[in-house]
Amino acid sequence: MKKPRLKSEKMLAITSITAILFASFATPAFADDEEDAPMTVQIARLSSEAATAVAQGAMLDCRKKGYQATATVVDKNGIVQAVVRDTLAPPVSIPISKAKAYTAVNFSADTSAMAERANTAVGMFDGVLMSAGGAVINVGGKIYGAIGVSGAPGGDIDEACAKAGIAAIAEDLEMAD
Repeated sequence: MKKPRLKSEKMLAITSITAILFASFATPAFADDEEDAPMTVQIARLSSEAATAVAQGAMLDCRKKGYQATATVVDKNGIVQAVVRDTLAPPVSIPISKAKAYTAVNFSADTSAMAERANTAVGMFDGVLMSAGGAVINVGGKIYGAIGVSGAPGGDIDEACAKAGIAAIAEDLEMAD
């Protein structure tokens, strides 16, 4: 019984040595180019209060124009941070506003700029909605997330409301940095 055990111990030792040697010589091809690259990145995020202020500002702008709408704010990962639905906004406006915000942040562009791509494979991807009404929350050159608005009779109005929501906190956000 000792012989098979020795063979397996030898194989284990050879395998371990090979792995150690390989690991010690294996370095990424780009290591020299990024020698001083940071090990972490900082991500600018809105507080829940700021996200709610953006959504509230957008909803109130639509209301002022005579439309009942829902506004959804997502973070840079497309995760919902705030939703504000006006009293009589249609229930379908909730998932539509979320999809507009998700699309804007994932493509780093307002959804009105993507309308011509709506019938492409990318435009038909689950959760993506390339229809006007989503706007990137980009203040001072930093993308904080996005907002999507739904409920007005046209995407152009939804998007104007979204931008009004962003404008509601833009100055404070710029001063915060």
